[in-house]
Amino acid sequence: MTTQSGSKVAIFAAIIGNLIIAIIKFIAAAITGSSAMISEGIHSIVDTGNGGLILLGMKRSRQPADESHPFGYGKSLYFWTHIVAVSIFGIGGGMSLYEGISHIRHVAPGAEMADPTAAYIVLAISLVVEGGSFTVALKQFLQAKGDRGAWQFIKQSKDPSLYTVVLEDSAALLGLIFAFLGVFFGHMFNNAYIDGVASIIIGLLLMSVAGILASRSGGLLLGEGVSPEELADIRRRVDSDPAVERSGDILTMYMGPEDLLVNMGVCFIAGTTAKQMHEAIRRIEANLQSAYPETTRVYIEAESLPVEATADGLKRPEDLLADREK
Repeated sequence: MTTQSGSKVAIFAAIIGNLIIAIIKFIAAAITGSSAMISEGIHSIVDTGNGGLILLGMKRSRQPADESHPFGYGKSLYFWTHIVAVSIFGIGGGMSLYEGISHIRHVAPGAEMADPTAAYIVLAISLVVEGGSFTVALKQFLQAKGDRGAWQFIKQSKDPSLYTVVLEDSAALLGLIFAFLGVFFGHMFNNAYIDGVASIIIGLLLMSVAGILASRSGGLLLGEGVSPEELADIRRRVDSDPAVERSGDILTMYMGPEDLLVNMGVCFIAGTTAKQMHEAIRRIEANLQSAYPETTRVYIEAESLPVEATADGLKRPEDLLADREK
């Protein structure tokens, strides 16, 4: 199974699970009047829609290049992931925060707490369903990150579909815990304000996850390139070619998760013929694409000028021009 296929499985599992959970949570919220349960219901609805947006981004990113988009549509995934982050922050986090504050402001002192049985049942069912979705997503995440740490992988990965579902499901599981604590301690101390506080915490949690996703998708949208270590390796590979004197500026940008653009200046050894230069460029392209399979475009600009043989030896055109001016 490919990485993208694995991501799709995790996303479909998350969409189905979140839709089922959202319906159950809203029913429980209507029965118990729990603010935390309303926040959790909103959270699940948002996650359901977000899964659809990620699938849309994955589909659009595979469209072939055309005249209006000569570099393809790879960044569609980054765009829709950014929309997902905004959705989590504004709709999920913002509404949960508002619901919690509103609940605290309007609850009557000494108000009677509704029977929490329905809330506990829903939370237990949600935990099982959400846990199943999280297990699927975590399996794909661990497979993709390999030996790297989780945070290191998130910072380095160019495919946000690999970690977005894991972050969402992690927030969902933590949200269920906070919702349970809000209902449990609210009834233990017969204090309706605790339920509102739990809703606020859930909102802040969602906003934190949204901040991480927005930071990563924003960087990719703006044109993120390879890591400093990879850039150094690319330069070493270019400089190691027998026809290259030295490499100049090397500019890289991910046009999509599997679409890396490399643009560089190369100073070739004096006396290199056009044929030798052409062969060197082909070797460099093959070398880079072998080491970095996601490299789809390599543009090389020859920075060194050809030399001209004279009685005084090899001279560059600028030197010959200076001689003529004398």
